[in-house]
Amino acid sequence: MTAPMFALPDLCDAHGDELSVAQPIFRHFGGSTVFSGRVRTIACFEDNSLVADRVREPGEGCVLVVDGGASLRCALVGDNLARIAVESGWSGIVVNGCVRDVEALATMPIGILALAPHPLRSVKRGVGRRDETVVMAGVSFAPEAWVYADSNGLVVSPRALPVGGPG
Repeated sequence: MTAPMFALPDLCDAHGDELSVAQPIFRHFGGSTVFSGRVRTIACFEDNSLVADRVREPGEGCVLVVDGGASLRCALVGDNLARIAVESGWSGIVVNGCVRDVEALATMPIGILALAPHPLRSVKRGVGRRDETVVMAGVSFAPEAWVYADSNGLVVSPRALPVGGPG
């Protein structure tokens, strides 16, 4: 998979009227800081069972958006799930919660945004919802919308945007 070529300031300048800009609450943890893709969602709280199931499905360049309720009490994604996501073709994971194994995540060719690191793993009870609109960081992430992220932040678009070329 080739890395997308865009800069969020340029996308905002060209398409700002149709973009939702997320509050700057996320930190980069993955090896790719520039990523984009169609949104797929999970809503869960301190239980990453559905996340584990979802990353095993073909990612097809999509971004998995995980609304973990902003919990800072455990991690919802670690190196094992991130590795599976890479192998399954996901371009990124955005977690409204924590991640762990941050040194390993930083070496993987996937974008990972989260609130903070946390060493404790989550429980596994199979509780959560998938493919529903989630609201976090002040924006709505609807399935089939598009996420664009780089070191400037994260935006959500209702459609795929033309990217690449001279900036």
